[in-house]
This record gives sequence, C-alpha cells and structure tokens, in this order.
Amino acid sequence: MIKVLIADDHHVVRRGLLFFLKTQKDIEVIGEASNGKEAVALTTELHPDIVLMDLVMPEMDGIQATKRIKAKFPDIHILMLTSFSDRDHVVPAIEAGAAGYQLKDIEPDELVLTIRRIIAGENIMHPQATTQLIRNREMMEELPHVKHPLTPREQDVLAELTKGKSNKEIASSLFVTEKTVKTHISNIFAKLEVQDRTQAALYAVKHGLTESSET
Repeated sequence: MIKVLIADDHHVVRRGLLFFLKTQKDIEVIGEASNGKEAVALTTELHPDIVLMDLVMPEMDGIQATKRIKAKFPDIHILMLTSFSDRDHVVPAIEAGAAGYQLKDIEPDELVLTIRRIIAGENIMHPQATTQLIRNREMMEELPHVKHPLTPREQDVLAELTKGKSNKEIASSLFVTEKTVKTHISNIFAKLEVQDRTQAALYAVKHGLTESSET
C-alpha cells in the first residue's frame, strides 16, 4: 500500500485528489495539509511514502517544505503538483529534492501512474518541466565560471575579495605577495568576464563562489 500525503491550500483540489485516489486499491491517503508548515509537521507524524506537494501555499511554500522534508526524511518522495511550469518554479523544486513535477491538468490515471513510478525509483517530469531543466542546464554551461573554471588559489583570492579586503590584506591572509594577488585578480576578471572588484564580488555572491577552496 502506497501511503500518500496531500499538501495543497485549495480545499477543492484536496477533495478531488482524495476522491480519486480512494478508488485505487494500492494507494491510501493518510493525511491532508493546507500549507507547507502543516505538510512538514504531518510528514514527521505520519511518515507517508510520497507527498503530493503544491508549490504556492501560505505559511510555507512547497519549495521550503520539500527542502525540510528531504533534509529530515531523504527516503520520502515528493511529487510537485502545480499550475506553474516556468523555470523559476521548476528548477528550485527539483533542486529542493522533488522526484517528480506534474501540472494540475494531469489526467487522473496518469497521476496514479506517476505516483507508482516515483515509488519505484523513477524521476517523472512533465514535458514542460523537462524543457525548463534542459534550458537551465544549457544556461549554466554558458556561465563564465563554468566555461573557465577558477583555480583553487583564484577561488581563495575571490573569496577574500568578496569580503572587501584590499590586495595587501588578501596577500597577508593567503601568505603571498601583492604582485601575486594582482595577477590572480587579473585572471579572475578575465575568467568571470567582469571589469572591476565590485562586479567580481557581485558575480561571486550570485553564483555561490564566496567560499575559499579550503572550506
């Protein structure tokens, strides 16, 4: 028996899902949540096999709820069931740990098949979600720091630079000469395709490059 938790802030949606899933002999709906906070609490209490998770909910959205659930219970599957198929929703959902992404206009029989396949270990995506993931991957591959990776030492210098340190301070922190720091910074500017320290720092923060290679 597949134990399902439904998380959606619309009562009508929850009722509809419950009504249909009750007709399936191998599926049992063990709980309903009207927001992300409730979803996390009920998951902790009931230990479902899979959570049907809406994205936009009050108190806590589906992304944050998914992150918290996956952090505590990595074996529990999350299927995003939403009306949104844009990159800004799809990518964070998958990064949060969702095993599936389907739109709410899905046919009931297809939804049941999706649930069973996810429980069996597959990742199931709506075609529009798959397209967004492919586009995101292509965009990531075109980012300067992906095309031109920083060396460990350049990463260290960039990390110090984002703290607002001068060349002299960076040199002191890394036990190198100021001339060496200047060379590294010049290489960093070229690789990241930026013009100055401010742009380099902003780029580092935006793309998560603020940690040194030793951390």
